[in-house]
Amino acid sequence: MENKDFTTTITVDRTPGETFAGINHVRDWWSGEVAGDTDVLGAEFTYTVPGVHRSVQKITELVPGNRVVWKVVDAQLEFTMDKKEWAGTEIVFEIAPKGAQTEVRFTHRGLVPTFECFDDCSNGWSVLVQKNLRQRILTGEVQPSPW
Repeated sequence: MENKDFTTTITVDRTPGETFAGINHVRDWWSGEVAGDTDVLGAEFTYTVPGVHRSVQKITELVPGNRVVWKVVDAQLEFTMDKKEWAGTEIVFEIAPKGAQTEVRFTHRGLVPTFECFDDCSNGWSVLVQKNLRQRILTGEVQPSPW
C-alpha cells in the first residue's frame, strides 16, 4: 500500500490574506479545546477532546497569505493502539490565489493509510476543513462542532 499523506482542498471567495487569518483563528473552526497562541511563529498550542484526543502543535511556518505549518510535537490518541501515532507529523495549509478565489490545500504529512487512525482522522479532517474551516473563512463566524 502506498504511504500517501492525507490531503484535501477547498476554494473560497476570499483573499489569501482573509483565508490566512481564518486558518489562524483555530478556536473558531477546530472543535475541541485549544490552549495557547495559534498565530505566532514558534508558539505551541494544545488541542484537546477529553478522553479522545490530545495533541501539541508547534507553529513552524507562518507566511501571511501563503502558508501555515504545524509540527505535532506530542500526541495522545485514546482510540488507537499507538497513542503517539500523530507525533512527528506535520499539518500544512498551502494558500494560493485561483482567479478571483483562493485555494487552500490541506495536507497532514505523515497521516498515511497504514496508520490505525487514518480512516477516522481523515474523515474528521475532511469535515473540519471542508465544512468548518471553509465556513469560518467565508463568514468570519465561530463554527459549531460538527459532532
